Amino acid sequence: MDRQETAHDLTPLNLPIARRSVLKGIGAGALAAGAGGMLAACGSGIKGASSVTKKDIINIGFITPLTGDLADFGASDKFVLNTIRATATYRKGFTVGGKKYKVNIIVEDSQSSATRATQVAQQLIQSNNVDMIVTTSTPETTNPVAVAAESHGTPCLSTVVPWESWYAGLGGDPLKPTKKFEFCTMFFFGLEQFLGCFEPMWNRIPNNREVACMYPNDSDGNAFRDGFEPLIKSVGYKVVDGGAYPDGTTDFTSMITKFKSNHCEIYSNCPLPPDFVTFWHQANQQGFKPKLATVAKVLLFPSDVTALGSLVNNIATDSWWGPYMPYSSSLTGQTAASLATAFETATSTQWTQSIGSSYALFEIAKEAFSAVSDPHDKSEVANALHTVNYTGMCGPINFGASTAPAPGVGVIPPVGVQWKKTTGKYPFEMKVVDNSLNKSVKIEAPLEPTNA
Repeated sequence: MDRQETAHDLTPLNLPIARRSVLKGIGAGALAAGAGGMLAACGSGIKGASSVTKKDIINIGFITPLTGDLADFGASDKFVLNTIRATATYRKGFTVGGKKYKVNIIVEDSQSSATRATQVAQQLIQSNNVDMIVTTSTPETTNPVAVAAESHGTPCLSTVVPWESWYAGLGGDPLKPTKKFEFCTMFFFGLEQFLGCFEPMWNRIPNNREVACMYPNDSDGNAFRDGFEPLIKSVGYKVVDGGAYPDGTTDFTSMITKFKSNHCEIYSNCPLPPDFVTFWHQANQQGFKPKLATVAKVLLFPSDVTALGSLVNNIATDSWWGPYMPYSSSLTGQTAASLATAFETATSTQWTQSIGSSYALFEIAKEAFSAVSDPHDKSEVANALHTVNYTGMCGPINFGASTAPAPGVGVIPPVGVQWKKTTGKYPFEMKVVDNSLNKSVKIEAPLEPTNA
């Protein structure tokens, strides 16, 4: 989708249905897979780029995977854009330095491709002359966008990417996260929070402490292998690594055989959604049925559930946003529960986690622009991003917190959820079963074994 729309254009879009000391062996090269070579590519420029900017308009670029293998992550973003544009704040514009500015949001589809993400980021920076880029959904999208933004001196805010992957993708060392990137910030969480979300659930289901680890040979998979496996070992569990398989693998028999022979009773992963569907069907057919499956990057969205049917029951994952979160919009006061309901009403589909994180991107953008004297001074805007400290749709986010794992990183703590069979409108729903990292969220259902 390549289109440019001002904040007052409300024509509806077509709505689609750890500890760091333990992170031994983690390397920027492993984590930055998918962003390699981007920094050099960004310096080439785009012919015909214009530096002309209408002084009374703030341009915000938004890059998200609306199509391709990661499209589930961006499935709610058209709804979020309509919702954001309808708020009085975005409809009427921002007041910056005592002057009113219209807000123009330019949307680009990364097509789930790192190469495409780089291209549209360059276009937004050099042709559209955006004042900020906001981007979301896995290293394949956020890393190349952040690299382009840092290279060209454009403020950039990312989300839904482990902070270690984002940080290393920019050239930082997650083992020594002291480097501050001038133009780039992000909010989400990292491997330590994944462990803090998953380990309490493991401990509550009697098991033999053997963890089957399904991590692909891609940016997220390498981050989990290099960083998460040492964390698993640090809390007394044994790691059984199934091997660094390529994305798109269709036969997981050797991996399943290895997990079965080691009698693994806990399962951990971070694959692309289609790969997990293939694996889980084959695992069921071949008799690999771990007592508790805890998954990352997959089963975050209802569309993933449809492909598995009853096999999804009691699979656990992490949740950073949902109607159960006790948070409200900083723009309108609308609650998380109300926003989720509005999505279901508008689209006739089940709510999805990305609603909250994408919404927060635009809350934070407003916070940063409101704190500067000139919205077109990119260094000033970037500095403002690094000091944002507010509470909104994803709860409190403080980019300058002393507890931040790295400069420019805001952490939102996830809760543990399981997909539960229901008798309601949808066959399965996400229910909070563990709140070890966020006690403000209420438990909704008991934690139960994935396979008895």
